[in-house]
Amino acid sequence: MTMIEALARPDQPTATFAALEACVDAAIGVRLFTLMTLDHEAGLARRCYSNRPEAYPVSGAKPMIEDAWSARVIGQHEMFVANTIEEIAAVFGDHALIQSLGCESCLNIPVTVAGQVIGTLNCLHTAGHYTPERVAQADALKTPGALALLLALAWKEKP
Repeated sequence: MTMIEALARPDQPTATFAALEACVDAAIGVRLFTLMTLDHEAGLARRCYSNRPEAYPVSGAKPMIEDAWSARVIGQHEMFVANTIEEIAAVFGDHALIQSLGCESCLNIPVTVAGQVIGTLNCLHTAGHYTPERVAQADALKTPGALALLLALAWKEKP
């Protein structure tokens, strides 16, 4: 199902998130995929989609932390790539859980709208998966990512 077909479905935002996951998987491959929205005013990040909800549930919010990862991804609007579990462990405290899911590489794609990162597409796979070629292909995922994240933010505002 395409993103456009998914948008027309009544089961929003789930249909659009699943279509985005399929798009990401077809373009660069993904084993674990989550979407995060960022609320800069409140200083909170919220997971709005997970293809592994038993390990990474969609619930609540966590404080946005200022560190090297956020400086790169949120501050500079650049992708973060880690192709070993050691590189992941250097920035993510949940590296043991990530590894237990068969993932040892990570690609975080910031999605920018109106000059501000509104969220990230978080892609994880086996060690060494996110090659320079795949990272270059990931740039094309920012537009469908923006569509899904804008929908997530709009849906959050619904009564």
